Amino acid sequence: MSTAVTTQQETGADAVAAPASAPAPGAGQFLRRLRARKGALVGAGVLGLLVVLALAAPLLAALEGQDPTTYHDALVDSARGGVPLGDFGGISADHWLGVEPGTGRDLFTRLLYGARVSLLVAVGATLVQVLVGVTVGLTAALGNRVVDTVLSHVSDVMVALPMLIFAIGLTAVVPQDFPRPLLLVLVIGLLNWGATARLVRAQATTLNKLDHVAAARLTGASPLRVARRELLPALAAPVLTYAAILVPVNIVYEASLSFLGVGVRPPTPSWGQMLSSATTWFQADPAYVLLPALMLFVTVLSCTVLGDAVRTALDPREASRLHIGRRTGRKGGAA
Repeated sequence: MSTAVTTQQETGADAVAAPASAPAPGAGQFLRRLRARKGALVGAGVLGLLVVLALAAPLLAALEGQDPTTYHDALVDSARGGVPLGDFGGISADHWLGVEPGTGRDLFTRLLYGARVSLLVAVGATLVQVLVGVTVGLTAALGNRVVDTVLSHVSDVMVALPMLIFAIGLTAVVPQDFPRPLLLVLVIGLLNWGATARLVRAQATTLNKLDHVAAARLTGASPLRVARRELLPALAAPVLTYAAILVPVNIVYEASLSFLGVGVRPPTPSWGQMLSSATTWFQADPAYVLLPALMLFVTVLSCTVLGDAVRTALDPREASRLHIGRRTGRKGGAA
């Protein structure tokens, strides 16, 4: 899986490499282009709904009258190994999506609180990747040949690292009382910034050859001022696009680590952790497997569709790879 996700990151970096030299559209123009894509509106709507549900998890849990950690032994059949009583995993007026096999914990509230963990880790890790990657990439592009060579080789090494293996090793040796969501943010972010740094360095190197950047340097502007005033505004489009691609990748990373037992620890719920424990129940209680898997699928698909829409809205010359939500003219051409 580490190789597959790394390949996806590199492909995403290549996909957003071209728009950097093109002028970035204004905020109003960008929003108009984004609204013209139905897929973007659907993806943004689904993600917005998931964020609202995650933030409102305590209120919704109180409305249902349940919480994600209370055991309900009376709702599972101990004679059958803990299979929930009733149809469809024990769905009832008190438990809207049923209960967890073996423990009887409410599945609805665990999915809501699991969304908090998955989204928080994915967004937090993406911010760390972008911050470190942009810093290293700009330093390499603006530094001398020695600095550029060293940082470029370090970035190549970070890209080639088997992320999951190193993440498993790091999370296994960290003290148990360290907050696991924060640990996942740091581990995923600090091990995966290499592709971002390579993207930023390549784009900044190209921008360095433009006249206005050379003029700013000739006027005596410091490298920090050149980066802040000349390079960062032009890099905003490709970096923002790549960040939208990184979010679903990091959701999969968090789910994979939790699935392998080195991510979020019980009783804190996580979609990956729920899938890990659901592998022994897929025949007796299919709903317990399908619900967290469906949440992961919908979240990753929405992020991917929205990220592709952001990329094409920032540079309409780049055709969509997904061909979702594009308006067509009378002759069938894309609008």
